[in-house]
Amino acid sequence: YSQQQWYTRDSQIGSWGNGVWNMVFSGVQGAPAQAFPNPPYTTLATTPVSREKPYLYVDGTGAYRVFVPSLRTNASGTTWANGSTPGSSIPLTQFYVAQPTDSAATLNQALAQGLNLLFTPGVYHLNQTINVTRADTVVLGLGYATLIPDNGVIPMTVADVDGVKIAGLLFDAGTVNSPVLLQIGPNGASASHAANPISINDVFFRIGGAGAGKATTSLIVNSNNTQIDHIWAWRADHGTGVGWTVNTADTGLIVNGNNVTALGLFVEHYQKYEVIWNGNGGKTIFFQNEMPYDPPNQAAWRAGGYAAYKVADTVTSHEGWGLGSYCYFNVDPTIVADHGFEVPVTANVKFHDLLTVSLGGNGTIAHVINSTGGPAQGTATVPVNIVSFP
Repeated sequence: YSQQQWYTRDSQIGSWGNGVWNMVFSGVQGAPAQAFPNPPYTTLATTPVSREKPYLYVDGTGAYRVFVPSLRTNASGTTWANGSTPGSSIPLTQFYVAQPTDSAATLNQALAQGLNLLFTPGVYHLNQTINVTRADTVVLGLGYATLIPDNGVIPMTVADVDGVKIAGLLFDAGTVNSPVLLQIGPNGASASHAANPISINDVFFRIGGAGAGKATTSLIVNSNNTQIDHIWAWRADHGTGVGWTVNTADTGLIVNGNNVTALGLFVEHYQKYEVIWNGNGGKTIFFQNEMPYDPPNQAAWRAGGYAAYKVADTVTSHEGWGLGSYCYFNVDPTIVADHGFEVPVTANVKFHDLLTVSLGGNGTIAHVINSTGGPAQGTATVPVNIVSFP
C-alpha cells in the first residue's frame, strides 16, 4: 500500500501517473485533472494562502543569511519561476545561533534582546518555556533540532503577534506530562493576522518512540489566520517507550483560532480526538491519519471510539479537501470506530474527497463522516470513498 496519500503544492510538474488512495494537488501547474475517486486525484487550481519556510543561504560575499519568503494568496506554481522569490533577507548577525548546550534561559535572553533563533542540529533539553513574543521573529531549526521539555514544562509558546515563523523543529515529549508542546497565541487570542499570519512549517511532534514521553496535546493554535504547512504529529506505535498507558497523548492538534489553514496535516495514533477544530473559517488541504493501534479493548478507548477529525458543533464554516483516516487495531481487531470524521451538518461546513480504510481488516470504521459512508472493514484493505459532504 505504498504512497497511500500524497500532497504537492505550489509547484510545476511535467506529468503525473498512478495513485493509490488519494493524490492531492493545490496550485500545481501540470497537475492531473480532478477525478477522485477514479483515478484518486484531488486537484485545486490554487493554494488559498501559503508561505514557504525560511532558509539559510550564503550570499555573494560569502556571508550567511536567512531568507524569509513572502506570504502568497491563491498561489500557483513556484515562487522562483519568474525571477527571485519575493521576500526579505536577514543577516545571521540578527540571529542567536543556538547549540544543544544552551539553556532555555539563554534562548529567552536572546529573544528578549530582539534576536531570532537558529537551532543547530542536536537535542535541546528545556527546563522552562521558550517565549516568542516579538512580531516577525524567525525560529528556524537545522537538521530537525529536537526540543525536549523537562519536568512537564511547555517547551514553546508564541504570543498573539504578527508574522512569527516557526520551522524545521521536532518537539519530543518528555517523561513528565506536558499540557502542550507548542502553543500559538494565548487562550482567547483575538487579533487578526490576515495580512501577516504566524506560520508553522515542517514542524514535527513525537510522543514516545525514542523513549517514554507524555503530552496531553501536541499543538494548540489560538491565534487567528495561523498558517500550518506540513506538520506530522505522531504518538509512537513502535520504538522505545510505547504502550497504551506509557506514551499517553490525547490530541494532536486543537485549533481555536478563526481562519486557520492547514496544508499537509499528518496526525497519527492519539488516544482521543486526533484533531479538534473549534474556530470558524478553517481550511485543510490534505489530512492523513491512523487511529491508535493499541487500545487494549473497546472499553479502554470508549464505545464508538473517537473520530480522527472533529469539527466542533458550534462551527458554522469549515472546508476540507483530500482527507483520509485508517484503522489498524492490532491489539483488539474487534474494535469499532463509529466514524473517521465528525462534523456539524450545516451548509458552510464542506468536505471533499475523503476516505476511511481498515488496514488488513484489523478493526472497523463504521462510517466515513457522521453516519455517511459504509463500513471500512475486511482484509482487502479497500477504501470507502465520499466525494462530497454534505
